[in-house]
Amino acid sequence: MRRHMSTIRAWSLPLFLLLLLLTGGGGAESRRVPTIDEVMGTPTLSGAQISPDGRWVAYLITEADFKADLFRSQVWLVETATGQRRQMTRGDRSASNIAWSPDSQWLTYTAPRGSGRPQILAIRPDGGESIVLTEAETGVGSYAWFPNGRTIAYTAVDGPASDLKSRREQLGEWEVVRREYAHTHLWTLDVAEALRAPSAGRRRTSGTDCSVGSFAPSPDGRHLAFSATRTPDLVEGHTADLYLLPLLDEGEAQVRRLVDLPGPDTNPRWSPDGSQLAFVSAMGKDRYYHANNRLAIIPVDGGKPRSITDTFDEQPQLMAWTTTGIYFGASQRTAAQLFRVDPATSRIEQVSRPADLIVTSGSLTPDGRQVAFVAPSPTTLPELYLSPTTDFVPRRLTSMTDHVQHFELATREVINWKSQDGTLIEGILLKPANFDPTRRYPLLCVIHGGPTGIDRPTLLDARYYPTDLWVARGALVLKVNYRGSAGYGEQFRQLNVGNLGVGDAWDVLSGVDALIERGWVDPVRVGSMGWSQGGYISAFLTTSSDRFAAISVGAGISNWATYYYNTDITPFTIQYLGASPSEDPAIYARTSPMNYLRQARTPTLIQHGEFDRRVPIANAYELRQGLEDRGVPVEMVVYKGFGHGITTPRAMRAVMIHNLTWFNHYLFGDSRPDLTRPPLPSPRETTATSPR
Repeated sequence: MRRHMSTIRAWSLPLFLLLLLLTGGGGAESRRVPTIDEVMGTPTLSGAQISPDGRWVAYLITEADFKADLFRSQVWLVETATGQRRQMTRGDRSASNIAWSPDSQWLTYTAPRGSGRPQILAIRPDGGESIVLTEAETGVGSYAWFPNGRTIAYTAVDGPASDLKSRREQLGEWEVVRREYAHTHLWTLDVAEALRAPSAGRRRTSGTDCSVGSFAPSPDGRHLAFSATRTPDLVEGHTADLYLLPLLDEGEAQVRRLVDLPGPDTNPRWSPDGSQLAFVSAMGKDRYYHANNRLAIIPVDGGKPRSITDTFDEQPQLMAWTTTGIYFGASQRTAAQLFRVDPATSRIEQVSRPADLIVTSGSLTPDGRQVAFVAPSPTTLPELYLSPTTDFVPRRLTSMTDHVQHFELATREVINWKSQDGTLIEGILLKPANFDPTRRYPLLCVIHGGPTGIDRPTLLDARYYPTDLWVARGALVLKVNYRGSAGYGEQFRQLNVGNLGVGDAWDVLSGVDALIERGWVDPVRVGSMGWSQGGYISAFLTTSSDRFAAISVGAGISNWATYYYNTDITPFTIQYLGASPSEDPAIYARTSPMNYLRQARTPTLIQHGEFDRRVPIANAYELRQGLEDRGVPVEMVVYKGFGHGITTPRAMRAVMIHNLTWFNHYLFGDSRPDLTRPPLPSPRETTATSPR
């Protein structure tokens, strides 16, 4: 406790001591507040893939390299019987997309090679050098082993046509909007030949009338099932249908459309006997962004799709079809669980437990008897687990949490309250370890994106907002799962349809009020922040409410009309607001922050990527100018070269520092920051030394 209190006092000192904290200055003690670099540099585990024989689980560990300015992932392997772990890949290139050969003799992954385009590589689980299998001109997208182990299918984007190359030479770079696309197509690779010498393999689909998405090889190796849209444009997502491609030894096969429903149909999975396909379907709904998807089944010979999850009130994420059933994952409030459905009876049972388990990713053995999965918790980083599916008793295989055992971190718990209209809202409350219920704390609200995202009670917040540093200084942090969030069922997810911003703001403000009523929050020291949809809600709050001392708007919408006419996903707006701006200007006015500018008075930080197409940067400039016209303190930071997300360590570090200094001024009384000259970390490289 003594160390904690001295840390809080140090935070109230001048800005140069903030720099000391950012750079890790000070004595080494058993528990201390982490630096921004240490938070961002904490390794994370993902991508669990169990070998078909159950002997191994491969996974990825990702770390920040500030010197190279990238997040690098490496492949690791753990032997399930002994728990022995070892690193399989090294070097400057980042690995991804782990998969096993059906006989468990090869572990494959993708990594940049040569010109920097990703290729498929293979390595033996008992060690040795990686072998490059592909020479795909434009790089490998996704890939899958055939069950016979002799072939790999993969997707690749078409390269520029010869006439386009000539056009560029004569006329320079330009494009006709929504007329020119690089389509994605299927290729197959003979593994034995590729082990001798890498190759592109054989192209299996072509043309400009479809772009391939997800796919799956048949158990007998004679067909590929795949989903495809008319073009790769995101506005064509509703055209995703399922197709069947026979794999002929010679000549071009005739592709057959298997599912032709309105709305997207994706992610095919074969039945073990190869007679049926399971897939994820909107089941003909044209407004599917906020509605429940279904798992459906269709005979390969054709017929009418049959939904098998009508009784399941959430979004099922299809994992595998095994002899023991069809497995899928789904959110359950702030938890995430593994389920099994009987394809014949549609009976659904929850496989994983306890009720608060958070399964973020996983894979099964072909017989469905074992599952390897990744799960974080309020007190642990994402760790790797192994369990039988018949008697779910997880066994932990990694020790990633050792990386943060010496850090002083916030406690995390789920709380709930009633919103303005009586809707029950949940949130994640971060508190100091020595929380005193008789004290009034500053409060920072962090609002997730989506809107169908969700916040869960997990370690560690390492992107955009340094929450644990604020809590260590003596603040509370509230993450609001506002209406529209995933995990609470379709009806809850649709509560902000036609009510974006308005209802969402009710949920945030009522959460603030609930904590004030408990006597835990100082009402004059409250801030709000968020990215994407969370940035939009923060923009709505900064113009429509005077409850906050400061706000940060990250990649947020300020004017729905501006957004609609400029975004790369225009259907999103129609599905939530019902019509275009010209057809229903009233709803665009009611839900747009710019329409409430006359009420604005909250100091606002605006953060945006220079080349953001999802929420075009015009939204940021519009809000900045509007606030400046009203005399509201406003700063806008443009992160050069980025789109909707800030994706490199240095720029993400800048986002964190800008937010940290902004709220430290308005909530803690630090000197007003000069965002052109933020405190700079030392050039030392952050490295991790704890066990994996």
